[in-house]
Amino acid sequence: MKTRSIILVFLVGIVTLLLIYMSLSAGVTAQKTPITSTGTGLRTSWLNINDKIPAFEADAFYKNNVTRINISDYRGKWLVFIFYPADFTFVCPTELEEMASLYKNFTGEGAEVFSVSRDTVYVHKAWHDSDPRIKKVEFPMLSDTIGDICRAFGTYNQSSGLSQRASFIFDPDGNLRAMELHDDGFGRNTKELLRELEALKFVRENKGKVCPADWKPGDEAIRIS
Repeated sequence: MKTRSIILVFLVGIVTLLLIYMSLSAGVTAQKTPITSTGTGLRTSWLNINDKIPAFEADAFYKNNVTRINISDYRGKWLVFIFYPADFTFVCPTELEEMASLYKNFTGEGAEVFSVSRDTVYVHKAWHDSDPRIKKVEFPMLSDTIGDICRAFGTYNQSSGLSQRASFIFDPDGNLRAMELHDDGFGRNTKELLRELEALKFVRENKGKVCPADWKPGDEAIRIS
């Protein structure tokens, strides 16, 4: 009986070690393999240039109402996304105010703009109603409370649980053409984002031509074919 007990303890120890090993291995694999969320099905992967835009729906505060946005409804348009950490902060309202002042320039180029943060649509509404700068916003303010959109775009900040400050431009075919990700301590240049959209649109509409550094509409382009 004593021998059987020793063998049983030994076997239990081996099984325990195997389970621990399998658990650790799964953890390493999970870090390397994109994970599909049970919330919306979006994958936690980083987008690369020419990747297709993830298909998703999100609640939004838009035109003074809480609504539901399906990104597939905007197929055929240029899409510009500006991710930011949170409402009621310091740098973020200056960015949204600047985008609001240039919003008609973006729509004039055939683009729709979306801002994205982890805040609920009701926090967006409260911010919009209380801050004169955010009252100017006319574009959809998307809510990503689960964090799936941030993860799908690669902006999710693991340490804070918020989004990094980031920008993305997709062409009318849904392909990613430009992106920017940077530290939360300084705001993006929305005028530069508009210039990028204008340059991307020019290249798309003028085959065989590309834009040199600091190109602006009306400047000479470079012919490559």
